Amino acid sequence: MTEPLPRPSLPTRLRNNFLTGLVICAPIAITIWLTWTFIHWADSWVKPYIPARYNPESYLQFAIPGFGLLIALVLITLIGFLGKNLIGRSIVEFGDGLFNRTPLVRTVHKSLKQIFETVLKDKGTSFNKAAMIEYPSAGLWSIVFVATDARGEIATKFRSMGKDMVACFLPPTPFPTAGWLVYIPREKIVPLDMSAEDAAKLVISVGLVTPPEGALLPAMKPESKTKSKDRKKG
Repeated sequence: MTEPLPRPSLPTRLRNNFLTGLVICAPIAITIWLTWTFIHWADSWVKPYIPARYNPESYLQFAIPGFGLLIALVLITLIGFLGKNLIGRSIVEFGDGLFNRTPLVRTVHKSLKQIFETVLKDKGTSFNKAAMIEYPSAGLWSIVFVATDARGEIATKFRSMGKDMVACFLPPTPFPTAGWLVYIPREKIVPLDMSAEDAAKLVISVGLVTPPEGALLPAMKPESKTKSKDRKKG
């Protein structure tokens, strides 16, 4: 018979309980704080421009968090609806032309517009695939997020060299808010079955939070592959 394990001391049990409580409470507290901060930030931008007679806080004795954010969402949706018709497109084109003729401003406006158009147009395929590459040297591997195939002049230059390159985002650890754009030969990219969210958790946690091996993307699960083979046979 094995001897029973010695009971941990009181300081050890208190420390373990504290760490367990920290793991439970910290993500909840940080999520609430970030959400609350974003709501207040949006309200501080929008509320000053709302006429007093349309602002319910003028009639109530308390503030309504998120009212400015709600108004912003409604206005953005309305502008998007109006921008689809002839008159709305004419106004948008006039505004773009005005910005494009203004020195310094046109560079910022064009860059931001291209970024948003590219991200929203490719939102179904960009940055939803995680992969590994050998970086910073041979034998050392890093996590990257696949963005898109090389395009434009860069793609032309690569094709002239006989290379098929893919744009990838290489995030730093543990704060992947900034990183590096790297063009990598397609054959040197090792795709991962884990989702981009799981890969982000892996990067942020410095490798501590590793998704289970069976947690594959729906399209990568063995069942889906088996079903597709059965359909081909049928």
